[in-house]
Amino acid sequence: MCMTDWLIGLMESLGAPGAGLAIALENLFPPLPSEVILPLAGFTASKGEMDLLAVIVWTTMGSVVGALALYWVGAMLGRERTLALAARIPLLKVEDIAKTEAWFLKHGRKTVFFGRMIPIFRSLISIPAGVERMPLGVFALLTTTGSLIWNTLFVLAGYTLGENWILVETYVGLGSNVVVAVVMLAVLVFVGMRLKERNKRRHASRDTADEE
Repeated sequence: MCMTDWLIGLMESLGAPGAGLAIALENLFPPLPSEVILPLAGFTASKGEMDLLAVIVWTTMGSVVGALALYWVGAMLGRERTLALAARIPLLKVEDIAKTEAWFLKHGRKTVFFGRMIPIFRSLISIPAGVERMPLGVFALLTTTGSLIWNTLFVLAGYTLGENWILVETYVGLGSNVVVAVVMLAVLVFVGMRLKERNKRRHASRDTADEE
Protein backbone atom coordinates (compact mmCIF):
# COMPACT_ATOMS: atom_id res chain seq x y z
CA MET A 1 0.00 0.00 0.00
CA CYS A 2 1.44 3.40 -0.99
CA MET A 3 1.48 6.31 1.42
CA THR A 4 -1.35 8.12 -0.38
CA ASP A 5 -3.62 5.09 -0.04
CA TRP A 6 -2.74 4.83 3.65
CA LEU A 7 -3.54 8.52 4.21
CA ILE A 8 -6.83 8.23 2.34
CA GLY A 9 -7.77 5.20 4.43
CA LEU A 10 -6.84 7.02 7.63
CA MET A 11 -9.00 10.02 6.74
CA GLU A 12 -11.86 7.82 5.60
CA SER A 13 -11.77 6.00 8.94
CA LEU A 14 -11.22 8.94 11.30
CA GLY A 15 -12.15 11.99 9.25
CA ALA A 16 -10.42 15.29 10.10
CA PRO A 17 -8.84 13.83 13.29
CA GLY A 18 -7.15 11.31 10.98
CA ALA A 19 -5.52 14.16 9.09
CA GLY A 20 -4.41 15.62 12.44
CA LEU A 21 -2.92 12.27 13.48
CA ALA A 22 -1.03 12.05 10.18
CA ILE A 23 0.45 15.52 10.72
CA ALA A 24 1.46 14.66 14.30
CA LEU A 25 3.29 11.61 12.96
CA GLU A 26 4.87 13.76 10.24
CA ASN A 27 6.51 15.88 12.93
CA LEU A 28 8.02 12.77 14.50
CA PHE A 29 8.85 11.02 11.22
CA PRO A 30 9.74 13.69 8.60
CA PRO A 31 9.67 11.16 5.71
CA LEU A 32 5.88 11.55 6.01
CA PRO A 33 5.69 14.91 4.17
CA SER A 34 3.10 17.49 5.12
CA GLU A 35 3.29 18.59 1.47
CA VAL A 36 1.32 15.44 0.67
CA ILE A 37 -0.88 15.16 3.74
CA LEU A 38 -2.25 18.71 3.79
CA PRO A 39 -3.23 19.12 0.10
CA LEU A 40 -4.74 15.64 0.13
CA ALA A 41 -6.80 16.58 3.17
CA GLY A 42 -7.90 19.75 1.40
CA PHE A 43 -8.89 17.76 -1.68
CA THR A 44 -10.85 15.33 0.49
CA ALA A 45 -12.65 18.29 2.07
CA SER A 46 -13.48 19.67 -1.39
CA LYS A 47 -15.38 16.47 -2.11
CA GLY A 48 -17.50 17.04 0.97
CA GLU A 49 -16.04 14.11 2.87
CA MET A 50 -14.57 16.33 5.60
CA ASP A 51 -15.29 19.82 6.90
CA LEU A 52 -12.67 22.31 5.69
CA LEU A 53 -12.44 24.23 8.99
CA ALA A 54 -12.20 20.98 10.94
CA VAL A 55 -9.31 19.87 8.74
CA ILE A 56 -7.38 23.09 9.42
CA VAL A 57 -8.07 22.90 13.16
CA TRP A 58 -7.15 19.23 13.51
CA THR A 59 -4.00 19.42 11.39
CA THR A 60 -2.82 22.44 13.38
CA MET A 61 -3.47 20.54 16.60
CA GLY A 62 -1.50 17.62 15.17
CA SER A 63 1.40 19.93 14.35
CA VAL A 64 1.46 21.29 17.89
CA VAL A 65 1.28 17.84 19.50
CA GLY A 66 4.13 16.54 17.35
CA ALA A 67 6.22 19.65 18.01
CA LEU A 68 5.65 19.40 21.77
CA ALA A 69 6.80 15.78 21.74
CA LEU A 70 10.09 16.80 20.11
CA TYR A 71 10.37 19.80 22.43
CA TRP A 72 10.34 17.44 25.41
CA VAL A 73 12.92 15.22 23.72
CA GLY A 74 15.19 18.25 23.60
CA ALA A 75 14.32 19.22 27.17
CA MET A 76 15.14 15.72 28.45
CA LEU A 77 18.37 15.68 26.46
CA GLY A 78 19.37 18.97 28.07
CA ARG A 79 22.30 21.29 27.53
CA GLU A 80 24.92 19.21 29.33
CA ARG A 81 24.14 16.02 27.41
CA THR A 82 24.09 17.99 24.16
CA LEU A 83 27.54 19.37 24.89
CA ALA A 84 28.80 15.91 25.88
CA LEU A 85 27.49 14.44 22.61
CA ALA A 86 28.98 17.29 20.60
CA ALA A 87 32.38 16.64 22.16
CA ARG A 88 32.30 13.09 20.79
CA ILE A 89 31.44 14.06 17.22
CA PRO A 90 34.51 14.32 14.94
CA LEU A 91 35.24 17.82 13.60
CA LEU A 92 32.59 19.35 15.85
CA LYS A 93 33.75 21.61 18.66
CA VAL A 94 31.95 22.49 21.86
CA GLU A 95 32.52 26.11 20.81
CA ASP A 96 30.30 25.48 17.79
CA ILE A 97 27.46 24.45 20.07
CA ALA A 98 28.05 27.50 22.24
CA LYS A 99 27.81 29.78 19.21
CA THR A 100 24.65 28.04 18.05
CA GLU A 101 23.22 28.35 21.54
CA ALA A 102 23.97 32.09 21.64
CA TRP A 103 22.41 32.56 18.22
CA PHE A 104 19.29 30.63 19.23
CA LEU A 105 18.91 32.62 22.44
CA LYS A 106 18.97 35.80 20.36
CA HIS A 107 16.81 34.68 17.42
CA GLY A 108 14.95 31.69 18.86
CA ARG A 109 11.43 33.10 18.64
CA LYS A 110 11.75 34.05 14.98
CA THR A 111 13.44 30.72 14.27
CA VAL A 112 10.61 28.69 15.80
CA PHE A 113 7.91 30.75 14.07
CA PHE A 114 9.40 30.82 10.58
CA GLY A 115 10.94 27.38 10.98
CA ARG A 116 7.43 25.91 11.04
CA MET A 117 7.17 26.96 7.37
CA ILE A 118 10.46 25.50 6.13
CA PRO A 119 10.50 21.90 4.86
CA ILE A 120 12.64 19.50 6.91
CA PHE A 121 13.36 22.07 9.64
CA ARG A 122 9.66 22.18 10.59
CA SER A 123 10.20 19.22 12.87
CA LEU A 124 13.84 19.61 13.87
CA ILE A 125 13.50 23.16 15.20
CA SER A 126 11.52 21.87 18.18
CA ILE A 127 14.52 20.02 19.62
CA PRO A 128 16.86 23.00 20.19
CA ALA A 129 13.88 24.91 21.58
CA GLY A 130 13.55 22.15 24.17
CA VAL A 131 17.28 21.99 24.86
CA GLU A 132 17.31 25.73 25.54
CA ARG A 133 14.09 25.44 27.55
CA MET A 134 12.28 28.15 25.64
CA PRO A 135 9.23 29.03 27.78
CA LEU A 136 6.64 26.40 26.94
CA GLY A 137 3.81 28.89 26.48
CA VAL A 138 5.87 30.97 24.06
CA PHE A 139 6.95 27.87 22.14
CA ALA A 140 3.36 26.60 21.91
CA LEU A 141 2.06 29.98 20.73
CA LEU A 142 4.75 30.41 18.06
CA THR A 143 4.34 26.82 16.90
CA THR A 144 0.55 27.11 16.74
CA THR A 145 0.67 30.38 14.79
CA GLY A 146 3.33 29.23 12.33
CA SER A 147 1.67 25.85 11.84
CA LEU A 148 -1.74 27.44 11.34
CA ILE A 149 -0.39 29.60 8.51
CA TRP A 150 1.46 26.72 6.85
CA ASN A 151 -1.37 24.22 7.21
CA THR A 152 -4.06 26.65 6.04
CA LEU A 153 -2.14 27.52 2.87
CA PHE A 154 -1.60 23.91 1.91
CA VAL A 155 -5.06 22.69 2.84
CA LEU A 156 -6.63 25.52 0.83
CA ALA A 157 -4.32 24.76 -2.08
CA GLY A 158 -5.55 21.17 -2.15
CA TYR A 159 -9.14 22.32 -1.70
CA THR A 160 -8.83 24.73 -4.64
CA LEU A 161 -6.89 22.46 -6.99
CA GLY A 162 -9.15 19.47 -6.43
CA GLU A 163 -8.00 16.50 -8.51
CA ASN A 164 -4.76 18.36 -9.26
CA TRP A 165 -3.76 18.57 -5.58
CA ILE A 166 -0.62 16.54 -6.33
CA LEU A 167 0.81 19.62 -8.08
CA VAL A 168 1.37 21.16 -4.65
CA GLU A 169 3.65 18.34 -3.58
CA THR A 170 5.51 18.48 -6.90
CA TYR A 171 6.40 22.16 -6.65
CA VAL A 172 7.08 22.18 -2.92
CA GLY A 173 9.21 19.07 -3.41
CA LEU A 174 11.50 21.17 -5.61
CA GLY A 175 11.80 23.70 -2.78
CA SER A 176 12.61 20.90 -0.33
CA ASN A 177 15.38 19.69 -2.62
CA VAL A 178 16.84 23.19 -2.66
CA VAL A 179 16.80 23.28 1.15
CA VAL A 180 18.55 19.88 1.30
CA ALA A 181 21.16 21.03 -1.24
CA VAL A 182 21.89 24.20 0.73
CA VAL A 183 22.23 22.24 3.98
CA MET A 184 24.54 19.68 2.37
CA LEU A 185 26.68 22.47 0.91
CA ALA A 186 26.89 24.14 4.32
CA VAL A 187 27.95 20.82 5.89
CA LEU A 188 30.62 20.29 3.24
CA VAL A 189 31.97 23.81 3.78
CA PHE A 190 31.99 23.26 7.55
CA VAL A 191 33.83 19.93 7.23
CA GLY A 192 36.31 21.46 4.78
CA MET A 193 37.10 24.31 7.17
CA ARG A 194 37.56 21.93 10.08
CA LEU A 195 39.90 19.65 8.08
CA LYS A 196 41.91 22.69 6.99
CA GLU A 197 42.24 23.84 10.62
CA ARG A 198 43.31 20.33 11.66
CA ASN A 199 46.00 20.20 8.99
CA LYS A 200 47.31 23.62 10.03
CA ARG A 201 47.59 22.46 13.65
CA ARG A 202 49.45 19.32 12.58
CA HIS A 203 51.92 21.29 10.49
CA ALA A 204 52.43 23.76 13.33
CA SER A 205 53.12 20.89 15.74
CA ARG A 206 55.64 19.33 13.34
CA ASP A 207 57.43 22.65 12.86
CA THR A 208 57.65 23.11 16.62
CA ALA A 209 59.02 19.59 17.04
CA ASP A 210 61.62 20.14 14.30
CA GLU A 211 62.81 23.36 15.94
CA GLU A 212 63.35 21.53 19.22
